Amino acid sequence: MTYTVDFQTVSTVGLESSPAAEALAGLRANEARYFKNKYDHEFTVVPATDAEETVEWVHRILREERDIVISSPPLEATAFQVENIRMAYVFYENGLSINVMYSLDDGGKRAVGFKLSDGMEVPEELATRFKFARQKSKLAGTIRGSYFTIKKEY
Repeated sequence: MTYTVDFQTVSTVGLESSPAAEALAGLRANEARYFKNKYDHEFTVVPATDAEETVEWVHRILREERDIVISSPPLEATAFQVENIRMAYVFYENGLSINVMYSLDDGGKRAVGFKLSDGMEVPEELATRFKFARQKSKLAGTIRGSYFTIKKEY
């Protein structure tokens, strides 16, 4: 079932099994607001089980670029294109959000971003590899984020 994320009224729909459901819902709504304001794109998600190709693409990039395997189960995912950028998001049960920004232009920006829901600990698989910067959000509280640049072609 596809869910259009409403950033006016934050909902935990699809995230109920997460101990960080409310904070993760705020993080998801924050992303929805960004894409609506910048690209006039409606941010929709589906259960991760219905987006296996997207989840596998994100996990492949993590494995091949940095030998990272996320231990938390994915709850939801989405993939879409805005302008000439392929985007993918995976939201995990522990409160982690991972996005891939992949420019389709030669020499364009390509990166993986990590965002931690308000109050969650840095996952063990990321703790020693990345420093997380803080950012405030009305929808998501304090978001901590980090990223790395993608080197290979996917």
